[in-house]
Amino acid sequence: MSLTKIVASIVPELDGMVFTSPVECVYNPLGYAWDLHRQYLERFGRGKKKVVMLGMNPGPFGMVQTGVPFGEVEAVRSWLGLRGKVGKPNVEHPKRPILGLESPRSEVSGRRLWGWAAQRFITPQRFARRFFVYNYCPLAFLSETGSNLTPDKLKRTETTPLFAACDRMLRQVIAELEPEWLIGIGAFAETRIRQIFANEVASGSVRVGRMPHPSPASPAANKGWEKLADAAFADLGIACG
Repeated sequence: MSLTKIVASIVPELDGMVFTSPVECVYNPLGYAWDLHRQYLERFGRGKKKVVMLGMNPGPFGMVQTGVPFGEVEAVRSWLGLRGKVGKPNVEHPKRPILGLESPRSEVSGRRLWGWAAQRFITPQRFARRFFVYNYCPLAFLSETGSNLTPDKLKRTETTPLFAACDRMLRQVIAELEPEWLIGIGAFAETRIRQIFANEVASGSVRVGRMPHPSPASPAANKGWEKLADAAFADLGIACG
């Protein structure tokens, strides 16, 4: 089964989930930004990969706008070279409008991650021969004020079915890509990977690592995230470039 079929199959299930306070709005870019997400999967998600880099969930000025993991607008347009229409979520928060590739805001995490890839691999095609970037959870959650809520801040009764669906989709994605390494971008993603693939890790069929998250909320990342990323891969023995 192709990645597009795997991912498309989960959209109705995600759309049917109900989230309560403090969640005011739920954005599912796999739906309203499917055109760009599909292009990303088809162009950069084909074939086996050596490394899958996994983030937590969409950022408000990244994948929420573009449908691409860590999808900083300029990186999606200029480096990944993707073009397409982006619609609207079922309920749009007035403080977080969806503008697609016309969004004037830049997501720092995405700018750092894709900028790092561009500097070391030059072309996205070269990067995609061995690497693939994805998110564990496709949904973004907004509070009443429009602030971003990460999945770990939601009620357990709501994360249980959400995580079950995300776990299942990730397993299918990994089965398709057959990577040697699963790299969590930050602590949350690494923890989920180790829980989902505990048997594979124990048997040695999958190796797990962690790299620092490029978020501006991290003081360490603001002092030179690219060097931290290089060091993380070097420690794991994974060549970049």
